[in-house]
Amino acid sequence: MRNKSVDCLIVTIVMSAVFMLLSCGNQSKTVFLKDYITSDMQDDVMPAIRNAIEDCNRLKANKLVLPSGHLQVKPDFAFERYCFVTNNDEGLKRIAFDLSGMENIEIQGDDTHLDFVGYVVPFLLNYSNDVVISGVSIDYTTPFHSEAEIVNVQKDFVDLKFDKDEFPYEIRNGLLCFANKPTGYAFYNSLLEFDKQKREPAHDAVDYWADGAVKAADLGNDCVRMFYDDLKATPGNVLVFGCGHRLIPAFIISDCRNVLIKNTNVFHSGGMVFVAQRSMDIELNKCKVTPAPGKNRVLSSTADATHFANCGGFVKLTDCLFENQFDDATNIHGIYCKITDVVYPNKLIVKLVHEAQYGFYFFKKGMNIEIVDNQSLAHIEDAVVDEVNIINKEYQEIVLREPLSAFVERGFVVAQTSYYPEVTIKGCTIRSNRARGLLLGSRAKIVIDSNYFHVPGSPIYFEGDGSYWFEQSGVRDVEITRNVFDNCGFGSPSWGKATIAVGSGIWKDKENCRYHKNIRVHDNIFRHFDPRIVNIYCVDGFDFYDNSLIKTSDYQYNRKEERFFITTNCDNINIK
Repeated sequence: MRNKSVDCLIVTIVMSAVFMLLSCGNQSKTVFLKDYITSDMQDDVMPAIRNAIEDCNRLKANKLVLPSGHLQVKPDFAFERYCFVTNNDEGLKRIAFDLSGMENIEIQGDDTHLDFVGYVVPFLLNYSNDVVISGVSIDYTTPFHSEAEIVNVQKDFVDLKFDKDEFPYEIRNGLLCFANKPTGYAFYNSLLEFDKQKREPAHDAVDYWADGAVKAADLGNDCVRMFYDDLKATPGNVLVFGCGHRLIPAFIISDCRNVLIKNTNVFHSGGMVFVAQRSMDIELNKCKVTPAPGKNRVLSSTADATHFANCGGFVKLTDCLFENQFDDATNIHGIYCKITDVVYPNKLIVKLVHEAQYGFYFFKKGMNIEIVDNQSLAHIEDAVVDEVNIINKEYQEIVLREPLSAFVERGFVVAQTSYYPEVTIKGCTIRSNRARGLLLGSRAKIVIDSNYFHVPGSPIYFEGDGSYWFEQSGVRDVEITRNVFDNCGFGSPSWGKATIAVGSGIWKDKENCRYHKNIRVHDNIFRHFDPRIVNIYCVDGFDFYDNSLIKTSDYQYNRKEERFFITTNCDNINIK
């Protein structure tokens, strides 16, 4: 008969072995990209990235460590997915770091510079949860826009000088076209003058829109004569040719939870830099969007620095730099779909109208929705989704739990109301970009604290419309405090009518509509050459107090409006 002490010893040994096995199983696994880079990958490390990502999935690794220095990435061996990305162009995209479906993963760079060649999306997070990305810088060998120094301006032509190594071009069939496009060359869709010395949009510069098919002649020595009537510009400044498409965002974050991107620099992208859709709990910390150092570009990205559509949980932008991008620092909003048919008693056929929102499916069973008059943005009624049938990338059929009222009409718009993100933007510097600063549209609490703004349009802009961009807004609780607004509004009149402004698409019944509510502006510094501090309409609840207004003469004011505070069709306004 076996001794009890021996039995106890055996049990102890077995349990210890099991514990050790379980402990080993719970240890985090780290993959090192350097282990996958071979000597023949010096001009393209994409095969190594692909193998490392595949091993991260196979081993369920928790961390992928990138080596320091410059790594060149080409599209040939990249992952490939068809992506619908809100406010960017859909398409079949090549992707370097495809993190789709991955959870509890950290991409850790060590001052890692990713130099992309051609059409490669750096990062895709798709149904990816608990992701951290840090320590990387992103740039492209050839940018997706073009720039030229303005040499001579006449009534019907402009002479330009290009750096052809940085911004390659050709004259084809008498038309000016640019390199680094899918077909090899393509045209532009806009022109904007930048002040070369200040490295910002030129004072009172406006967008010139065109289809890109502009006649030109080669003058030799990398100089081009572009035939364009009445283009107002200053010799010595820089003319930026806007990209015709938004095909290559830097970070696509779709249907994700808990994403942190920190200590990351983006020097260029062919679309928005950080774009998140239908995602929860997104934070950018100490991230920079800025022109590439040493390359003499005045532009960083070709669109917004950040953009958030139908997100929830929280959105945090802390201690970031957003400068010289070709659109706003951020836009936070929901999406409206247009009602194209009402099938009583309880069915709607709805359409995603703007082509930049095609494929943006967000209706779900059990979701709360609102029906809104697209012209007045007035609330019509609420409903709950019972069933969703996707017809194609434009149309969906929505079945509701309860019958619709007789007030619902074709042309009205519908959006979800189940969740909105709490927004914190703190300690950020936002400057020298085209257009505006922050477009705020969440109905949860928004805090804008201790930021610096120097933008050519409105640094704080409240939007929302059911007729063009179809972006749901209507803020409910906004705190704007301890910020510095430094000589904003020096650019195009179309980029906002005051430092703090409303630009909602409300076309009728403004007397009764109160789309935005409960905005508090206090303890800020306004250094202004433009007297227009506030210009708002259809707001219920606006408090402005304990702010410092400092008049400057740093720019010439060329507008007719001299009022500091303009409020129209508003209630409960308190300005001290």
